[in-house]
Amino acid sequence: MPGAARAVVERDICPNGPWRMPRPGRDGLLRRRGDGVVRLLHHEDEPVVVHARVCSGAVRLRSQAGSKSAAAWGLERMRFALGLDHDLGAFHRRFVRDPLIGAAIRWRPWLRPRRSPDPFEALAWAICEQLIETTRAFAIQRRLVWRYGRASDCATLRDSPSARAMAGRAPAELQACDLAAGRSLALIKAAREVAAARADLTDHEAAWGRLRRIPGVGSWTLEKLAFHGQGRDDQLPAGDLAY
Repeated sequence: MPGAARAVVERDICPNGPWRMPRPGRDGLLRRRGDGVVRLLHHEDEPVVVHARVCSGAVRLRSQAGSKSAAAWGLERMRFALGLDHDLGAFHRRFVRDPLIGAAIRWRPWLRPRRSPDPFEALAWAICEQLIETTRAFAIQRRLVWRYGRASDCATLRDSPSARAMAGRAPAELQACDLAAGRSLALIKAAREVAAARADLTDHEAAWGRLRRIPGVGSWTLEKLAFHGQGRDDQLPAGDLAY
């Protein structure tokens, strides 16, 4: 990353159980880089670039930012997003012989839920994914990333749009990305709640209660936020046929 002197935080982490490097995301955010993956994040307005690769049985995370605190923050967010501490051992032991899902556990014990390093990203993507086919939802997300996400210095990486960026959009701008009118309005209203700190996504239940007041934000959307963005395994969005 060009520019001022960079702060680097690097750590080798042994995953909690079987693990594989995830594929690049279809929303265009997690990118393949060499033998690993790379993701651009932002700690407030400070860009953070985190690389991950397998190294001698561990996962090496290398986070670069303008300050050490931002680099350390980025490393921890990617540690969460990659599921390195996600312990599925008890679940596997209980269901490994289950007639419905046991075979999947035995064949792919490394499979883990994909998390979002930014809870607002999980919320925004959940709204984009309401009641439409997956391929179309990913296309909408890529358009939002390209138009409203922040780019890296080298312009090869992009972050998801921040709550502040989405809060300032007009519904017609999001509709131009193929997001339906009602969902465009729901996303803008949710972004305004988060950007104004009226919905603090680190305070899970309180934020859910606040966001639930928005037309178009219901149980499934909040469960997607909780499961993918807040690490809440007790909030599975099971009403969707993909689960």
